[in-house]
Amino acid sequence: MTFSLQNKDSRSEARVGLLTTKSGEIETPVFMPVCTKGAPKALTTNNLKDLGFDMVVANAYHLFLKPGHKKIKDFGGLHPFMGWKGSVLSDSGGFQVYSLSPSAKISNDGVSFKSFIDGSVNFISPELSIEIQECLDSDIMMIFDDCPKPDSEYSRILDSINRTRNWAIRSKKARKSKNKLFGIIQGGIYEDLRKTSLEHMLEIDFDGYAIGGLGLGEGQSKTYEITEKICSMLPVDKPRYSMGIGKPEDIVNSVELGVDIFDCVVPTRNARNGTLYTKDGKINIKNSIYNMSDKLIDEDDEQHPCSDYSLGYIRHLYTSKEISALSLMTMNNLYFYKQLIESIKKSIKDGKFIDFKRSFLERYKNESN
Repeated sequence: MTFSLQNKDSRSEARVGLLTTKSGEIETPVFMPVCTKGAPKALTTNNLKDLGFDMVVANAYHLFLKPGHKKIKDFGGLHPFMGWKGSVLSDSGGFQVYSLSPSAKISNDGVSFKSFIDGSVNFISPELSIEIQECLDSDIMMIFDDCPKPDSEYSRILDSINRTRNWAIRSKKARKSKNKLFGIIQGGIYEDLRKTSLEHMLEIDFDGYAIGGLGLGEGQSKTYEITEKICSMLPVDKPRYSMGIGKPEDIVNSVELGVDIFDCVVPTRNARNGTLYTKDGKINIKNSIYNMSDKLIDEDDEQHPCSDYSLGYIRHLYTSKEISALSLMTMNNLYFYKQLIESIKKSIKDGKFIDFKRSFLERYKNESN
């Protein structure tokens, strides 16, 4: 993997880069659709290809539990298993262990937890996490990290960053493949602990760096504050990944601070809950105003994946619980995200990012219509 800067905005830290993995080139900033279990919700990987995406994120924890990492290795890896020729970044599963297994027992060796699928007791160590990801043959792997809630007690976060440092060293030592490995910066809401965790990761030296433990209730202003501090101290020649951050306004603001890579369940999850993203804000398809409406999601875009379907028809499908509604709404939301990213990159190249950001946020409304 290589990473090189192509363009830099003169009025902010926004930048365009070229990330090259064994599976291809990705221009950053980039948004990765979430394929937790090896598939995007309500779509196929061919749909993602048609929408123009070239990198996705999968989850080692989920694929370890089902179907099993060794079975995927026997299949030839996650790429052929998914039918996906683009790049794959795999999350190590550190966050999922705690979020899905409240009774998880953490030690310096690793984490013991009960499977949310069948209740079986499992144990993941940094070494096993890397083994899982190498069996998946991910283009980019993540270290196994300790990810508590960001507003946990100071002593808990201090333990977390020290444990994450130890696990990062072990993760790097366990790597046997040439697949690239990113470090993860923890530290919760505490500026000094974030700085210390960042220094730990830089000392160990990774192919890229991720900001972990954000978007978990610390508040939007705190998210941006932490992101700005961390990006200002990271090397300019390595990619920066803001894990789980992905609301449209968060992407625009985080790009301004210097972030390159994003992922989030928001566009796909909200689609299943009845929310459509548009350039003018969010639409709640459940609202009666859209009953039998002949309007399109975007009247001006003939390339839109839902250009053949009215809002009234999509609402009918959704309220009738037709599966096709989820597919159409998910395609809309991911198309919106792809177009947003493309517009961001163009504005940086044209030297107009700040103007783009201002006009986008003025037009885009956070409240559903």
